Amino acid sequence: MQTTMNEGLLVVISGPAGSGKSTVINNIISNASEFVYSVSVTTREPREGEIHGKHYYFIDVDNYKKRIELDDFLEYEEYAGNYYGTPKSDIMNHLAEGRNVILEIEVKGAMNIKSKYPDAVLIFLLPPDYRTLEKRLRKRGSESEEKILKRLEIAKWEFEYYYKYDYLVVNNHPETAAGEILNIVKTEKLRIKRNNIFYENFYNLGDKT
Repeated sequence: MQTTMNEGLLVVISGPAGSGKSTVINNIISNASEFVYSVSVTTREPREGEIHGKHYYFIDVDNYKKRIELDDFLEYEEYAGNYYGTPKSDIMNHLAEGRNVILEIEVKGAMNIKSKYPDAVLIFLLPPDYRTLEKRLRKRGSESEEKILKRLEIAKWEFEYYYKYDYLVVNNHPETAAGEILNIVKTEKLRIKRNNIFYENFYNLGDKT
């Protein structure tokens, strides 16, 4: 898949739990109408305030496996004992219509996306330091100490993959981080490899009178 200027970009945002991905993405979606958020499917239980169909599609394991058999996922992985998948058809339609699609997925899923769709833009989001990450996780108040420690261990493993991403954004403030991601996408849309068709049509774009 090679994106042209008129097609949308597939933007993958990853980062450890507590990096602020959801807050940053919400800021982008609220302020840039050309972006849409791809709602993932998961088998985990919803957290307080999460809405089915908005934050995730919450399904059971049996239904999840059926969707795998139907080739309904762009990618799917297990993460922290739960299963996650990225629905395929809606994403392809949005891209063809010129919308930029944001995927919030973990590292393994991002690597799968990159292998299948090398034109995707991968962004790794991090808090300013490890201490801030731990503080944010504990502030949630929604998980046991055991799960928090597990997420912190996973975060150390995830950090080893940051060099495989295209961009690193440090989330000191969600609004600033969102602005940096918007700038990244604007720059990516201007890259020569995405605009070969402009060159091919250049002499046909002017007034033919």
